[in-house]
Amino acid sequence: MRRGGRRPVRLFSALLLAGAVVAGCSQSAAELQADRTAHGGIAGNGTNTPAEQRAAKVPLATASPRQSGGVVAAGAADAVYNYGPTVMTENGRTRMWWCSQYGSAPPPGDDILYSEAASANGSFTGPGGGAPPAVLSGSPGNFDGVHTCDPSVLRVGGTYFMYYTGAAGDHALGNAVGLATSTDGVHWTRANGGRPILGPSHDVHRANVYGAGQPAAVFLDGWYYLMFTDTTGRAAGWNGAGQFVLRAHDAAFRSGVEALGVKGFASVSGTAAPRERSVVDGFSADLAWVGALDAFAIAHETAQGTTITFWDRDFTVQPYAPVVLPGAWQEGPGLVRRPDGHAPTSLADPCGTVPLDVVRATRIGDAGAPTGLMHFGLDVRGAGGCSSPSRLTTTFDGVAMPSPDRMIDLFRRGERIRVDRRSVAGVLAGELLGRSVPQVAKLPVKTRLHSGATVVHAYGHGYGIVLDSVLYGLPDTSIVPLNGSGVLEIDPRQWDASARGLPLGG
Repeated sequence: MRRGGRRPVRLFSALLLAGAVVAGCSQSAAELQADRTAHGGIAGNGTNTPAEQRAAKVPLATASPRQSGGVVAAGAADAVYNYGPTVMTENGRTRMWWCSQYGSAPPPGDDILYSEAASANGSFTGPGGGAPPAVLSGSPGNFDGVHTCDPSVLRVGGTYFMYYTGAAGDHALGNAVGLATSTDGVHWTRANGGRPILGPSHDVHRANVYGAGQPAAVFLDGWYYLMFTDTTGRAAGWNGAGQFVLRAHDAAFRSGVEALGVKGFASVSGTAAPRERSVVDGFSADLAWVGALDAFAIAHETAQGTTITFWDRDFTVQPYAPVVLPGAWQEGPGLVRRPDGHAPTSLADPCGTVPLDVVRATRIGDAGAPTGLMHFGLDVRGAGGCSSPSRLTTTFDGVAMPSPDRMIDLFRRGERIRVDRRSVAGVLAGELLGRSVPQVAKLPVKTRLHSGATVVHAYGHGYGIVLDSVLYGLPDTSIVPLNGSGVLEIDPRQWDASARGLPLGG
């Protein structure tokens, strides 16, 4: 939100003239943890607008059911089980991480494998066409000393975040949620000092002693949403089934945590706060944001197949009736999502059609565990994503596409930002389309991100970029080398006095 009048602009202009620019800077994990914030401290300053009154459980038309002809991915060698995938479409390829086990990846226990393909139909291979490698394994002596499983991967800016289940063994209530970061999605570093970011709440101890895990993460409007299982949660079912939701502007959920309760989201002291409300009765579910429907989608397994349950932005209304992707299953599904955890855009019909696709294990293998990863999908029709200005804004939020003057347009919360370099737009956008969409032609250009524009940093606030005397937040410095920019260190007071724009990354 923009603040103040000419005074903040003059202060910032003078600062840019007086400050020293450091070229070629890249953000380290230490800086990320030191700042303890995202998007240059801007993302958390705004408030959500009141939700429109919406009808409940409106039926959705479906079409184009599809499934792969067979298994699309599997670990090599002695990987006898394969399940719990997270699936990302990025830069024309589909990337997938899932739970398996390699004897060659010590210690003995669950490993997270990685592979990629041209589409969700596979065939998935490791980078360069080889066997899928184990990219995260147990860290002896730590909370995840034996098992790493159930990944959920996001990319925000140039940083990949993997939320995963970790366990030091098979003891009661031993599962907890960890976080690792990466610059390429293949080589990972544990965050939060290698400690879990979330564990069991211990509200109620039941016969199911799983604990906390099976995370699913989405990045939306500067918030990291984290859905997860906690068999000790107060609102879990008799068997421990249930899905709970936290959100924070900090990817590691160290501060500013809000928990979804019976009255909506509310600030809590930390991630161990009582689990007062479950959003779906199930285990091993996945979460996505569907802009064209202006709703969250939760994929969970039922007797009919994978059921998609919808919730509005505040988890107060189920605006659409559930839809089902039928077929065999043996473990929770992974929704095919953009890097920010949003549903991909339909190029054929971006306003009216939403593709919903999952990869899931389909049989029990020789080890008595789920395997046989296959792809299933269908289209939802009549989404009405361009039926009003607000719906148009939601549908294309985070999308970038070619502009008429051979640059790239980034759409962020209804603002159209022209970006000189395609590589920069690819980092800042949740999705980069290969062609323009006519429905957005009437939206005016708000500002332009020129090549070489200066990135600024204030300790405790994060990173941003000044466009037309307005400070826009950035998640990290990944655009610095891509844009030919430098980094200017500024005083936090100058940051606070500046006119504010929107966060650009995600």
